[in-house]
Order: sequence, then C-alpha cells, then structure tokens
Amino acid sequence: MFAAKSWFTASLHASRRWLRPEHSPGAGPARRSGAGLVPIRSLNPAHRERIRGHLLALDAADRRMRFGYGASDSQIDRYVDRLDFDRDEIFGIFNRRLDLIALAHLAYPDRSSATAPPACAEFGVSVVARARGRGFGARLFARAAVHARNAGIGHLVIQALGANAAMLHIARKAGATVVRSGPEAEARLALPPATLDSRVRQWREAHLGETDYRLKRDSKRFWDWVGRLQEVRQDVRSGRLPTGR
Repeated sequence: MFAAKSWFTASLHASRRWLRPEHSPGAGPARRSGAGLVPIRSLNPAHRERIRGHLLALDAADRRMRFGYGASDSQIDRYVDRLDFDRDEIFGIFNRRLDLIALAHLAYPDRSSATAPPACAEFGVSVVARARGRGFGARLFARAAVHARNAGIGHLVIQALGANAAMLHIARKAGATVVRSGPEAEARLALPPATLDSRVRQWREAHLGETDYRLKRDSKRFWDWVGRLQEVRQDVRSGRLPTGR
C-alpha cells in the first residue's frame, strides 16, 4: 500500500515538472523555478454543484466581499444557475480531496447586444478561509488576465468594496488603476494584445490544470477503494462478515 501511495505522489510531481512554465514575464526567481506552482482548472457545467457548494459555504462577511452585498442562499442559487459556461470563463483550484477551495469568474460582455460595453471583462474571486494567504487569488487573477488578453479584451475590471483590501492589493500589484467612489472601488487593468507566448501559456496552464485534476481524481478513487477494502477486512476480522470458508 505504501508503494502505491509513493507511485501516485511521484506521478503527480512528475506531471507538474513536465508542464511547469520555464518563464513568465515579470516573474521573480521563485516563479521561474516553479516554486509554489498552483494548477488551475477550467470549470464546466458538470462542476455547477461544486461551485454552488463553494459559494454557499462562504460566511456573511465573505459573501459581502465576493458579491459586494450580503448575498442570501437564494441569490447565490440564482447566480450559479445563470452561469454561462459558453460565454464566460470559470476557474477553480482543488485540493487533494477535490474540494473546490478557490473560484474565479471571468465575465465577458454580451457581444451580441448593440449596447454592449467596451472591450472589457469583469473578474470576481473567492477563496475559502482555510486556504487564504497562499496567493490563490493572485494566481487566478493572472490566469484570467491571460484568457481575457487572448480573447481580444482590452481591460480587466474588478468591482469591489473599498473594504476589500486583499482584492484591491492584488489588482494594484498587477498594475491596475484603482478608483474609489464612496464605499465602492473599481480596479481597471489595461491588457496588452495577445502574442504567441500568451497563447502558449494559456494552453500550457490549461493542460497542467487538467492533468493535475485527473491525477488527484484517480488518486482519490484509489484511496477510497483502499479504505473500503480495509473496512471489509476489518469486518471479516471482527466477525461481522462471513469469511467464505
């Protein structure tokens, strides 16, 4: 059993080394060496209930920071039900138990409407309390910026409460301009045109996130099976199940 566990761990690390970015513009030495790599997975309609569970688990203060108001359960339900996975990009970070610990929504404008806003996309993010302080929000923001840039978007916008210091810090650190208006603030980051490097980076990060998720999923299935097998063996030893003899 220990050998199998070592194999899964080695496979996970090997996939991360193979898909690790060699260099990102503006990255420091730690980023270039791959330290603190955080695989991010693109989400689809099959993840809708995981998204709902993540958002419903936020407390009142966190909901206010995420939505700009104290969203009720019913309001979150409507928000999740209306997510447009074809138009927008939704990203997530999963832990080894496949819990959705960080979630980002990159909302594109409705380009079919004659009154559509200028070429900008809006970014929103939430991170569970136990996973904060690890840079997940900044990683999701960077991932969203690459996607928006490659989609021909000129600006990435964050609408946040002025009290949301963490989100505004992420925006300022990325080079966004922050304008306050009463209790609210808007951060706007100008995006450069897409390049071959930005498109390759998007592809590479997408494959990293998918590979990491599949390895975690397969590892979880294996250890769930081992756990069930151990329960059966324990039941046999304790006499609760027949031995078949």
